[in-house]
Amino acid sequence: MKWNSIRTKLIVFMLIAATIPIVATMLITYSYTTKSLITRSVDENANLLYQGQRNLSALLEDLNRTSTTVYSNTEFFRLLESGYDDVQSGSRMFAALSYIGTSVPNIYQVYLYESKSRKSTLVTLNIPKRSLDLPVFSEAAITGRQSIVVQKTHMSNTYGLGLLSPNYPPEPVFTLHRRIEKVPTSKVLGYLSIDVQLSALSDITDQLYQKERENVYIIDAEGNIIYSDDTAQLGQPMKQEWYTQHIAGTKSSTGNFESDNAVFVYQRLQKAGADWTLVKQIPVPYLIREANKAVAINLLLLGISLVIIVAATVIISIKITAPIKQLGRYINQVQTGKMDIDIEQVSNDEIGQVMVKFGGMMDTINNLILREYKLELSNKTNQLRALQAQINPHFLNNTLQIIGTLALELNVPRIYALLSALAKMMHYSMHNDDKTVTLKDELEHVKAYVELQKERFENRFTFRYDVEDAILGTPMPKMILQPLVENYFKHGLDRTRSDGLLLLTAKALPDGFVQIDLENNGTSISEARLESLKWKLQNSASINTIVPGDALKEASDSAGIGFVNVLTRLRMVSGSDASITVDNIEPVGIRISLKIQSNDRSVRP
Repeated sequence: MKWNSIRTKLIVFMLIAATIPIVATMLITYSYTTKSLITRSVDENANLLYQGQRNLSALLEDLNRTSTTVYSNTEFFRLLESGYDDVQSGSRMFAALSYIGTSVPNIYQVYLYESKSRKSTLVTLNIPKRSLDLPVFSEAAITGRQSIVVQKTHMSNTYGLGLLSPNYPPEPVFTLHRRIEKVPTSKVLGYLSIDVQLSALSDITDQLYQKERENVYIIDAEGNIIYSDDTAQLGQPMKQEWYTQHIAGTKSSTGNFESDNAVFVYQRLQKAGADWTLVKQIPVPYLIREANKAVAINLLLLGISLVIIVAATVIISIKITAPIKQLGRYINQVQTGKMDIDIEQVSNDEIGQVMVKFGGMMDTINNLILREYKLELSNKTNQLRALQAQINPHFLNNTLQIIGTLALELNVPRIYALLSALAKMMHYSMHNDDKTVTLKDELEHVKAYVELQKERFENRFTFRYDVEDAILGTPMPKMILQPLVENYFKHGLDRTRSDGLLLLTAKALPDGFVQIDLENNGTSISEARLESLKWKLQNSASINTIVPGDALKEASDSAGIGFVNVLTRLRMVSGSDASITVDNIEPVGIRISLKIQSNDRSVRP
């Protein structure tokens, strides 16, 4: 097969044209799908971990509340403070500890050390033990400013009271230790420790992940593993690189990152003496498993498509090139001087017709196509102009008024209000000859515009204005205020909040000028951009022309150019003393101040 033949080129080009778009589409789709799956999974798991954090906080809060019963139980606290040596008092202490051990599910045992009488009591699953003249268990004797701490996961022990019953072998627990003090003094009356089985944690964490595919860890502030599927890791320090680099030492309470071909989502909780971080590890291959399946299916379909394309290309190329080769032989005969050759029609399709009337038909077809195209284009253009001439702004304005009236008849006043606001804006913009308007006109235009924006942003902001009546007749260029207001909706309004505020005030100054302030509590301007904007406004005297485009486009496309253009237009009406200043306000927001000359020098504040 020769490369310079039409058949070879047709096969190669058709394969390239079919393969490249398919492969490119597969790659783009795969990349977009994987990113979408990871992003969606991060969002879903962040919400899931937040709920898990809430449940863990509730568990710790219940344990903390249970431990405080030593203060609320008056009889218990009195015996702990004064000491005792009778059987009846001992029974009461046992009953109080048994109540603590059963008040929250999954409590394994409760340990109490009484400082005055040097008594140690251990209640394991309602089985009591007591010993006299023992020192306080070292891990239970917490010191420092905190009166409550949560000990990392460890194997349960007898707190120095002898061996456990064979029916209660040691098992992994985490412990809440509380120092009991005589409030308001800091005198230590005893120490209380509550061992909690890890099933209390697993009941919560089992709802957060799929075992054997994902992992969940609970890690304390020292980096020790409180909970993990791998029991060998319990109580051990977390030394994985993903933890030391991304979570350890961070002040963020929540976040996510990718490491070691996995996505990690974490949520921090600080409750009842515990500073834990709940971490979920999701392998990336598990996240994108559906995308991988789709790729495998696409590859199979691509292989089948290539086979079909190759077969179809070969057949089509033979059908196309065979008559062309015959036509080439006829041309060779003409070149030899044989002008009376008999051209036979080798097929009934279009190529066969080309062999008979190729030259003449091409000229005719080209002329007809060109003539028809020009005629059709002219016809369509005239039709479009005719339609455009029929629909003019006055017609639209009148139509809006009719629809508004119908809305009132149908008792839908909100639709009428919105249509009226839109009609006011259209009517205001239709009078193109009015280059100069009054402050009252601009204010009415802004109010109509804000009314529409309230509907668009579902009343997530409040608009207020305070304008002195004496300055409503102040002349100013048309369409000056609305673009500045629109800048708030494009760049400053936070759509996740519902307390947005837009404030417009205008007052007369002692020097015969009027000051108009636009304030909002939206996003502030970065310092670098603000400095650049101020520089442009200060040096605007050297700018003699306005950047093309209406004022709305000026403010939306480029804030710097838009403000300079507004200032230039103001100076055309109010003189060179007109000014604009832009500043950030604390804690957030922007203030835009316009200073223009009043139409009446007698107007004074």
